[in-house]
Amino acid sequence: MTRVKGGSVAKNRRRKVLKQAKGYFGSKHRLFKTAQEQVFHSGKYAYRDRKQNKRNFRKLWITRINAGCRANDISYSKFMNGLSLAGIDINRKMLSELAIDDAAAFTELVNTAKSALKNKPAVKTSKEPAKEVKKETKKEALKSEPKKEEAKDISKLTVAELKELAKAKGIENYTSMKKAELIDALK
Repeated sequence: MTRVKGGSVAKNRRRKVLKQAKGYFGSKHRLFKTAQEQVFHSGKYAYRDRKQNKRNFRKLWITRINAGCRANDISYSKFMNGLSLAGIDINRKMLSELAIDDAAAFTELVNTAKSALKNKPAVKTSKEPAKEVKKETKKEALKSEPKKEEAKDISKLTVAELKELAKAKGIENYTSMKKAELIDALK
């Protein structure tokens, strides 16, 4: 069998790796084997650091916002909480730009956040009764639904719903009854 050399294909592949390794120290940019190892590692680092870069920018934005907040006598966490209570949704990148470039607009946002924090108890109390009302209406709806279905067909109800109906009608020993017994007792 005849010998087959890599020829231009292998040469081009090696050239591509050496081109990527341009600028590396020592033999890492001269020798193919060490250059290839370094290019593989560089690819791993680049992939990792593309994710890390997003975290670093977020840290930078938070640091800038915090500096602007401290200049206006409020902490970063209280400022962000106040903005959320006020219903203002601005991302951290834009807030940091405002803190750097437009101090007057940032001060207005800080004042809005402070006023929202002062009104915080009133906002909470208005939300809490709404939740209670929703719970009550759901309970009432559950109680009214079995009554409507009772007229139609009791057998379609679950055992738990049948036990609630039996309890409401005052049937004794409903807890130990099976579904068929509950249906007979309710009829």
